Amino acid sequence: MRTPLVMGNWKLNGTKESVAELLNGLAGPAAKATGVEVAVCPPAIFLGQTEALTKDGAIEFGAQNCDLNVAGAFTGETSAVMVKSFGAKYSLVGHSERRTLHAETDEVVAAKFKVIQDNGLVPVLCIGETLEEREADKTNSVVEKQLAAVIAAHGVAALENSVIAYEPVWAIGTGKVASKEQAQEVHAHIRQWLAAQDANVAAKVQILYGGSVGPATAAELFAQPDIDGGLVGGASLKVADFTAIIEAAQA
Repeated sequence: MRTPLVMGNWKLNGTKESVAELLNGLAGPAAKATGVEVAVCPPAIFLGQTEALTKDGAIEFGAQNCDLNVAGAFTGETSAVMVKSFGAKYSLVGHSERRTLHAETDEVVAAKFKVIQDNGLVPVLCIGETLEEREADKTNSVVEKQLAAVIAAHGVAALENSVIAYEPVWAIGTGKVASKEQAQEVHAHIRQWLAAQDANVAAKVQILYGGSVGPATAAELFAQPDIDGGLVGGASLKVADFTAIIEAAQA
């Protein structure tokens, strides 16, 4: 049985004051949550503060990105070793904003996936199609290609100690949400495609839905058999909204 995971991606948001308010506000709901894992991915500059404010263990945390390199002359970057040293559990990799704004190809994402995993973090592999690709009926081939890049480089077993986040690019930050039927259809395809290569990995891996997830849509999305929680954007910055999403994921 897969445990639901609700993860907040704060993106480029937050101050010391707002981070403290948010994490203190979520501490109670996270501690009371049953049958659901809760995590947040703050900007790297707030990892130390997040570590200090989540010592009770009810909220796990991770990075939004890790560099391909673990040390050296790479000004402005953050390594998986650094992230792990703060006690983080996760790192996002392959988010559509990184793929688009930082030209991260499938091959770069696959390489980062391995660096993250090799340094003791759980990669949260983000995959998904653009609106143009969906309208061209290419959704399945796009997500297969993105997954295949990791499998080709590291083997399907590498996905066992990972999380997959299906995020249709057209639904990220737009207010548009895939219907529960649309989301389930893609999640089921991902799991079936993986099962053709390794049934054990397919059965175990958590597949999250991301893309304007909010309190109004979370319950129906999380009720789908192949959706194991959510990677939440804007709603994760509001205590009331994120709490409602956590509650929607409880067993």
